[in-house]
Amino acid sequence: MRNGESPTSPRRSLEGLHGEISHRVRAFTVWAERILAAILVAAVIVFAIGSIPAMSRMDWSQTETLYELIYRVLLLVIALELVRTLLTHDLIAILELLAFVIARKMLKPDLTSIDILISVVAFVALLGARWFLADPRSKRPPGGLSAEAQGQAEAR
Repeated sequence: MRNGESPTSPRRSLEGLHGEISHRVRAFTVWAERILAAILVAAVIVFAIGSIPAMSRMDWSQTETLYELIYRVLLLVIALELVRTLLTHDLIAILELLAFVIARKMLKPDLTSIDILISVVAFVALLGARWFLADPRSKRPPGGLSAEAQGQAEAR
């Protein structure tokens, strides 16, 4: 309570209403993401099953067939990583999703030198982001011990 407000003051009831709305929106969003993830998994299954006859009709003596197989597999992996991202909201899942997107783009045979350069720079940036943001070991100083572990070692 602020400045002597009573528990039934209009300000207090608005804060409770805001909290309730926020909770309901958050719950709706979680369930909507789960439903979208389930739809995406179903689409992955349908696409994978549909790819079998398409790939079996292709000429396997051609290099393009292998590229098509890799392209389809990476598309399936990207879709599954997107499902993982929707369900976990994990930073590593997002970085891995972006890495697969970049890898899939780099397999296109019609890339220019600039496209390749941009893709390599983006991939290196993802590796750096993972190292700095997601890897708990990156929080260690060059000596190898975290500040907490260093303090414990000095106390002994």
